[in-house]
Amino acid sequence: MRWLLLRRYLEPQRSAVLLAALLLLLGAGLRLAGPRVARAFIDGVTAGVALEKLGWLALGFIGISLAAQGAKVLAEYGSEQVAWTATNALRLDLAAHLLRLDASFHKARTPGELIERVDGDVAALGAFFASFLVKLAGSLLILGGVLAALFVEDWRLGLGFTGFALALMAVLNWVRRFAVPVLTETRERSAQYYGYLGEVISAAEDLRASGATGYAMDRFSTHLRGWLPSALRAEVLGALVWVSAIGAFALLDSAAFGLSGWLHVRGAIGLGTVYMVVAYAGMLAQPMEMLRTQMQDLQKADASLARIAELFAMRPTLNDGREPLPPGPLSVAFDGASFWYEDGEPVLEELSFRLEPGKSLGLLGRTGSGKSTLARLLFRLYDPGEGAVRLGGVDVRSARLKELRSRVGLVTQEVQLFAATLRENLTFFDPAVPDAKLLAVLEQLGLRPWFDMLPAGLDTPISPAALSAGEAQLLAFARVFLKDPGLVILDEASSRLDPATEALLDRAVRRLLQGRTAIIIAHRLATVEQVDEILILEDGRLAEHGARAALAADAGSRFARLRKLGLEEVLR
Repeated sequence: MRWLLLRRYLEPQRSAVLLAALLLLLGAGLRLAGPRVARAFIDGVTAGVALEKLGWLALGFIGISLAAQGAKVLAEYGSEQVAWTATNALRLDLAAHLLRLDASFHKARTPGELIERVDGDVAALGAFFASFLVKLAGSLLILGGVLAALFVEDWRLGLGFTGFALALMAVLNWVRRFAVPVLTETRERSAQYYGYLGEVISAAEDLRASGATGYAMDRFSTHLRGWLPSALRAEVLGALVWVSAIGAFALLDSAAFGLSGWLHVRGAIGLGTVYMVVAYAGMLAQPMEMLRTQMQDLQKADASLARIAELFAMRPTLNDGREPLPPGPLSVAFDGASFWYEDGEPVLEELSFRLEPGKSLGLLGRTGSGKSTLARLLFRLYDPGEGAVRLGGVDVRSARLKELRSRVGLVTQEVQLFAATLRENLTFFDPAVPDAKLLAVLEQLGLRPWFDMLPAGLDTPISPAALSAGEAQLLAFARVFLKDPGLVILDEASSRLDPATEALLDRAVRRLLQGRTAIIIAHRLATVEQVDEILILEDGRLAEHGARAALAADAGSRFARLRKLGLEEVLR
């Protein structure tokens, strides 16, 4: 079934594949004609043919050789074009498929592992794509043409060389079956290594600061030691094919000289035919050698294709809904919602509350109480194990995913910026957003003085290292403004800013929350002093929920104690 995947990406290029195939046929025919012209030349010399005719035969041989090489070059160029087009389409589809998979899938795999599978496996498959037509198919054409020519010349020559070719192909195919599992394991080890390498590079600063570089290098060596045995086994099996082929080619040369010489002595063939048989034997060795190398590429391609097909076979557990969300601010309701990750430990237990449209909620709780999980359920990165989560009265499981995620805005402490232009960072590479809208949002956020200093305006390249924490946070707010969501979730977006930048950001927050429902995940009390309601989580359960003013006035409430004693004192 996985080879149907290969067909899917080659079929749209039928015309290019057909042209390359025609060039291969032309090249194969010209190469097969060359020894026959040479035979005529040799027989002509021995028979005393006129020098002028011999000259034309020599020129014909040179012309045929040049034309054969030209056809080969053009076929190689066409096959490379087919390979790049097919593999680039495969990369795009595979990356898009991975982005559609659930958060649980990405949580179980490192970015480095997925990069290796998307790029490394596809690159191995691309090498096979590029050589398939020219090397594998071309070799088969030459092989078939040589055997047919030998049969025409003498049935004993054809029968002998055909038996040899079939035996060698059977041996090569038998060895290939043992190599595929080993190569699959090697690709898996490679993915694990690159996954770990990505983790180490991203955590380089923390590793150095904590003195854990030695431990990281030890793990690095462990991955390499685990990779080495499977890589060695793969090389040994590849070498086994090579040794088998080399021995067979030596026997082929011996058979060519011996059989043609024996037929010449018996008067069955002439001297020119002896040369043609030896030349065809050399031509037979070349495609057989090419088939050997292509078998190794086929092994790698088969292993890579199996891993790619495995990724494509994975399906999201979150099925898209069809129900639209209402316009304007969205109400939020949790009705007995419970959730647990794969380890089975409950993170939220029978959580029930309601937040009316246009109201703001301060969400408090110590680390691990379920605050971030609550936000993930609203984005529908996960579905609750029990109960329901509703936005605007619509169960999130029934809502259209694309619309849901466009109607919910999130700003966190960590802002993801891309090495791209300011426009692309604000719009997430959507060219449909007009510049006037972008400039209006930057004006609203107080970023116009900063923007006016940029050398190329919206086309200025930016990167995470080029912006301060405050500028990055303001750009994150600009992204949310552009979405115009009905619900905004703020995960302590200003916790690491200086007072002046925080004041600027507070003004941006007030503008952003006007006419929208808001959930503010707070780590400092000052952050929730202006919200309408307070909700406190404890070990995934609802500990307290009510109007902020009423809870602050109630001396017995947890929120009142929190304001008096401090966040950590009450929640510990």
